[in-house]
Amino acid sequence: MLGGYTRVSKADGSQSTDLQRDALLVAGVDPGDLYEDRASGKKDDRPQLAACLKALREEDTLLVWKLDRLGRDLRHLVNTVHDLTDRGIGLKVLTGEGAAIDTTTASGKLVFGIFAALAEFERAVVSERTVAGPAAARARRRTGGTPAKVRLAMAAMGQRETKVGDLCKELGVTRQTLYRHASPSWELRPDGAKLFSR
Repeated sequence: MLGGYTRVSKADGSQSTDLQRDALLVAGVDPGDLYEDRASGKKDDRPQLAACLKALREEDTLLVWKLDRLGRDLRHLVNTVHDLTDRGIGLKVLTGEGAAIDTTTASGKLVFGIFAALAEFERAVVSERTVAGPAAARARRRTGGTPAKVRLAMAAMGQRETKVGDLCKELGVTRQTLYRHASPSWELRPDGAKLFSR
């Protein structure tokens, strides 16, 4: 069996699935096996897509007009196709950027393998950033901040009316960190000097 899925982003009737439906019907999808959603591709809740995926059986093929009709992003597409593959169901894209994808053929599987590798790379990069972000923040806290903060601290401490507690709060540092970088008489201390020598 061939199952067809169509989607438009707006539910207000300003967009039509006619072009998609016609292409799927010409490709051999039975009108009773067409499923249509009127919702943004970013929405998780697409009841007709869920119904379409549920109706497909082993050795069936899901047809979509363009790849972006099916998935929210690369990761979602890869997960959807992996689920279909595990169930022995093919995916065929009729036109657009993903038209080379036909997981019922060897070359189509190869193309999709490249997509899957890109998704894996994207996941690794996101994971790397997630780990690197807090590490960089911790390193910044250990060094006590930036030369601009030290300059501001020194200028403020040179004024008699400055309250050290308020200054620390404004700079986002502890009193101990402040005094490690600048003295109460607004002179640069060794830790502060290190920041300027970098």
